[in-house]
Amino acid sequence: MQFQIRIQPSSTLALRDPEDTPLGRNIVRQGLILMHRLGYEQFTFKKLADEIGTTEASIYRYFVNKHRLLLYILNWYWNFLEYMVVFSLQNMTNTEQKIHKVIELLVRELPDGMDNSGLDKRALYEIVIAESSKVYLTREVEQINQVQLFKPYKDLCARIAELFKEYNPAYPYPRSLASTLLEMAHFQYFFMMHLPRLTDFESDKKVENILAFLENLVFSALRKS
Repeated sequence: MQFQIRIQPSSTLALRDPEDTPLGRNIVRQGLILMHRLGYEQFTFKKLADEIGTTEASIYRYFVNKHRLLLYILNWYWNFLEYMVVFSLQNMTNTEQKIHKVIELLVRELPDGMDNSGLDKRALYEIVIAESSKVYLTREVEQINQVQLFKPYKDLCARIAELFKEYNPAYPYPRSLASTLLEMAHFQYFFMMHLPRLTDFESDKKVENILAFLENLVFSALRKS
């Protein structure tokens, strides 16, 4: 069974809902692939327009700049990931097992075949790893936050924080640990692949090593209080 994650964009995120037209869907899907291939810094709407056979002006009717396109793509990812968390935990009763499952979901690519988005999940995962911090490490962060464009990310953090509180109600930093876990999952993968001497996984570049490290980090913190 397939499902659809549909972003309901405000006019600040997308000027027009890209899911409403073939061009809009193509902008998002091919924009994702091109951004993955070139990197965020080298990606431009002119290059995307050439890639999909349209004009820059047509792309600007959907997104005011490439930062909003990246944010749109990431919001889709956070929504999908939160769905996966809810779906995966629905039959679990043991909180420790739930936390283990959440950590596993954070360090692995999204599964193919569960949705009809047409998004390249491998490219999406690698964009999240390499580019996601760029949506909030910007001078506009407070203005963007005021119109709730980070809400999917915050909702996922809040859901994870609730699990930490459920596991240990006395733990004083559940939200800080949740956001640290999310970012650490990305940074450790990036470091392992590109700056391995910043990790302990230089000779054995496996996701399972990051999983073990994050589990150690989280449960050491939760059990200490």
